[in-house]
Amino acid sequence: QVHLVESGGALVQAGGSLRLSCAASGHTFSSYVMAWFRLSPGKEREFVAAIRWSGTNTYYANSVKGRFTISRDNANHTVYLQMDSLKPEDTAVYYCASNLLSRPETFYSWKNYTYWGQGTQVTVSS
Repeated sequence: QVHLVESGGALVQAGGSLRLSCAASGHTFSSYVMAWFRLSPGKEREFVAAIRWSGTNTYYANSVKGRFTISRDNANHTVYLQMDSLKPEDTAVYYCASNLLSRPETFYSWKNYTYWGQGTQVTVSS
């Protein structure tokens, strides 16, 4: 059973930084893709970033490119999302997701992910 636990959400001022963590257990890590999505009121769940447990390629939504960085710690089975230059529009519940995916074009849709964490709230004040 795959289990994902997010942490690190908080209230922060615009321009500030936060680092989210997602601790994963229960799957063969090297084969899986790990991703971050976010959900805010009135919007559909939005792709933020993705990374494979193996390899170096990372994938970002245009809205966060250059401000957010996804990374992984294979030894500790943890994925991070470093968020810098935060904006009020980044306010959302952030979810960690995982699945066995091979084609990068499939990484961007939440519908392709089977395993989800409980979410962590990020609030950016202006």
